[in-house]
Amino acid sequence: MAPEQPVCAADPGTWCARFYQWTNNDFLAQSADTIMSKTFAITLIVVVALLARYLIHRAITRLIEGATSGAVSRLVRSRIQQRRRPGAAPMVSQRRSQRARTIGSVLRSITSAVVLLIATVMILAEFGVALGPILASAGIVGVAIGFGAQNLVRDFLSGMFMLLEDQYGVGDIVDLGDASGTVEAVGLRITTVRDLQGTVWYVRNGEILRVGNMSQGYAVAVVDVPLAHTADTGEASEIAAKAAGERLERDDLSDDVLEPPEVLGVDRVTNEGVILRLTVRVSPGRQWAVQRALNAAITDAFDDAGMPRPLIFPRPVDGASPTAAGKG
Repeated sequence: MAPEQPVCAADPGTWCARFYQWTNNDFLAQSADTIMSKTFAITLIVVVALLARYLIHRAITRLIEGATSGAVSRLVRSRIQQRRRPGAAPMVSQRRSQRARTIGSVLRSITSAVVLLIATVMILAEFGVALGPILASAGIVGVAIGFGAQNLVRDFLSGMFMLLEDQYGVGDIVDLGDASGTVEAVGLRITTVRDLQGTVWYVRNGEILRVGNMSQGYAVAVVDVPLAHTADTGEASEIAAKAAGERLERDDLSDDVLEPPEVLGVDRVTNEGVILRLTVRVSPGRQWAVQRALNAAITDAFDDAGMPRPLIFPRPVDGASPTAAGKG
């Protein structure tokens, strides 16, 4: 005796009839309409999710490429060339490229996670799964993970804000408190800095409380020249201004100078003598080289003019850090 087929299998052309014909199984035949409707819905959700992810990733990639090689980058390079700083354009280009790539990678990862989460929730809803307990459990697990990894989360958030605010970039000379030197890499979790002795420091972004950037916009070379109490400060100022102007006109420093030097006069009086201060605005990162060159030129000019110098040199000013002497 042949097995009794389900009632829906008697209707030709239906999914029930086709499933019963293919499998000869009552349960699959009776569930054929549900299986096919869910399959189509799930397939549609997956296809739409993949398409949305592809389009968003493509838009982010084109945006990043435009930011690194488009009109904005050309404008930045033209301004740098106007300041006549050799080698600055490649450094800024590298900095902008790394910053853009990092932000683009973060945006693509966030996009993928959001699209995957939405698609997963929609697929579970198609199967009639109660999402309330799942979401509540996921929230509790997320809070526990966030509490246990709060330092890691703080590092990532701090890195994101540093990148968005452009506090520093590759090639900048920075003071991060515990470490100072040239920035070699900027990541979401750590910043890599190489100091004057060549030591590479890996600084967690969440531990950076302050940033002193010596490479943004312009820098100021400060030259403090000691003189004896008996020296004629007016004559010394004229000699220093002339010597500084002649030294800065040479080819090795002319491209670094943004404004003519300014003699501020006597900065302070000590027991050993008086301090004559001269400043000049220069390209970022070149203040130490200019400072050393001006110190040597003004010292030679004072010696040639017989300008009296103190027998014991005063201590250097607070702004002249030990690491500054070796930069440039």
